[in-house]
Amino acid sequence: MSALQKEHLDLTEEVRAARDAARPVVALESTIVAHGFPYPANLECAREAERIAREEGAVPATVAILGGRIKVGLSDEELEHLATAPDIAKASRRDIPVLVARGSDGATTVAGTMAVAAMAGIRLFATGGIGGAHRGAQRTFDVSADILELSRSEVAVVCAGAKSVLDIGLTLELLETHGVPVIGYGTDEFPAFYTRGSGHGVDVRVDTPEEVARILRTKRELGMRGGTVIANPIPAEYELDALELDRAVETVLAEAEAADIRGKDVTPFLLARIHELTGGASEHANKELVYENVRLAARVANAL
Repeated sequence: MSALQKEHLDLTEEVRAARDAARPVVALESTIVAHGFPYPANLECAREAERIAREEGAVPATVAILGGRIKVGLSDEELEHLATAPDIAKASRRDIPVLVARGSDGATTVAGTMAVAAMAGIRLFATGGIGGAHRGAQRTFDVSADILELSRSEVAVVCAGAKSVLDIGLTLELLETHGVPVIGYGTDEFPAFYTRGSGHGVDVRVDTPEEVARILRTKRELGMRGGTVIANPIPAEYELDALELDRAVETVLAEAEAADIRGKDVTPFLLARIHELTGGASEHANKELVYENVRLAARVANAL
């Protein structure tokens, strides 16, 4: 972290002490709090994710921008503010300098959280699912900033694959193009968020946190920049029915196109409508996969 970056970053004493002592720290995003679930489910999810990280021996570092300060680690009052305040901005890499300069609030996306974690020297990040190439991206060029951030920030992202509303095959092609390793944790198949499989393979299967840590350590020793995707399938008992989910996705994508919903507004709309169409089952599945990813990230951080 440069001296100028330090001027804008506020690490909690707990996060700073753990990082400086090389104890395990896991970064967590805040978009899931501000935009992922309705209140109070969003606050409950954030608190439970932090509790699981601590239970597994890691310090949780939820990232957000509050009053123009980049926060790495939040108080319970700050979590509640994110969960309840209206119109919290979504903060990807491009938005962070604007929000900081204006003294505004922002909830960091996957890309935004990765960028801040890299600044703060945090190497593990747990989230729900990464963004990628949207369906029809060959025509629209609608590709998430997560892909480019994975190519530049040396942070390992534990996720349940990519959201099923995306073109997963194209997403994996883009990750390959940018040299991002895709590790399947206990699986040979890349997961699709709500489902354990997508029909697409991973680069390598790994079955223990220690082996994941060995790969991450070797990558760092070789001086190879960029992130790593650790794809951790949703637990089988929470998986949604693939055919039913596909029907819901097709319906919602058609609705989004008809309403001319584009860019960063697409994902929140899709997740909210899929929640409605699945009778709330998708929200429960989303929470459980986040918890499982936090658990694995903490174990890998311990192994490092």
